Amino acid sequence: MNRNRLVFSIGILRHFINDSLGLEKPKQSVTGFELNEVLLDAAAYNTYVETVSDKTDTLYLRIKESITSMTTYSYLDYIRRLSEKFDWKEKKFILAFDYTDENFYGDAQGFSIHGWTGKNGITGKFKFLTCSIVSDEIPQKIPLISIPIFMGHYKSKAVMYCLDRIKPYIGDILLILFDRGFYNKDLMYELSKNGYRYLIFVPKSIDKKQILKEMESGKQRVFIHDFTVNKESTKFEGKTYLSFLKKIYDPNSKKSYDWVFATNVEEVALKNTIQTYKKRWRIETGYRVQDEAKIKCKSKEMKIRYFLFMYQQMLQTQWMCFYKEEASFKKFLIEIHKTCKEIVANPEKTYGKPRKSKSRGD
Repeated sequence: MNRNRLVFSIGILRHFINDSLGLEKPKQSVTGFELNEVLLDAAAYNTYVETVSDKTDTLYLRIKESITSMTTYSYLDYIRRLSEKFDWKEKKFILAFDYTDENFYGDAQGFSIHGWTGKNGITGKFKFLTCSIVSDEIPQKIPLISIPIFMGHYKSKAVMYCLDRIKPYIGDILLILFDRGFYNKDLMYELSKNGYRYLIFVPKSIDKKQILKEMESGKQRVFIHDFTVNKESTKFEGKTYLSFLKKIYDPNSKKSYDWVFATNVEEVALKNTIQTYKKRWRIETGYRVQDEAKIKCKSKEMKIRYFLFMYQQMLQTQWMCFYKEEASFKKFLIEIHKTCKEIVANPEKTYGKPRKSKSRGD
């Protein structure tokens, strides 16, 4: 792998750490130069920071002292640079939203940890909402933004927050894909009000089962569904198309399924609904890739969990944009980890010194 590019990517990671945690020399004795090695150790070996370093207390303290949004905007700053490099403002996008979570095994308390069944010792989950590129025409299928999700959050506010933050860095949004957990009247109303086109997988329910029961296998029917949203003591009228598909064969699973989708785009409701929706599954592939850089953690602090999650996301994004064609993600992790160790062991070399000026991106 190209050593100079790996060195440059390490510099990008250091700046992400410094900007996320508000670190800079000479104010702090430990900065992204030292902490990046620790984090790469943990990511490469999929282990706890405590296992590979004595700087864990310092790292966690710096994260706790920082503001969560600093991590979000540090990642977005990298997205801005990628947007400029790949001319994203001139392209058309299909995006996908999804939740991902991390298991928690202790005493689940507070609003950061979503309660769980206790099966396999899992008592709770930390949740994050991610918006990713899934367009066929754009090779950089990366997460554009991820935010922490607390108990009792409003889906519409979380989704609109993400869209507002990424909109300056991308071109026209052709369509946004959601799974059945996002079938929400408030969300559909807000998306339509703000001019966003959506396709949502509708969850199973009794009233929709009756319609499917009356349909012939292999057929499709589309209905206009009017709904009302209560917001701030006021009722707002909304409309969506419901596309019903009966016993549609899926060649991947070799089974036939009943599907129901909601969309505010008539042509999407009538044509290629399933083929379009399947693009959303690419976001789940991204999660599986990111898990290969998993940094284990026992902390109950959402700040810590979120920072580690975003560091892993930085690694995934760098690989997707610059290394995917020449190496697997695990190979990239091994090489960037090895290169970082060499730099730290030989700090007198020019490429190993932390730069004072802001990086300009890969």
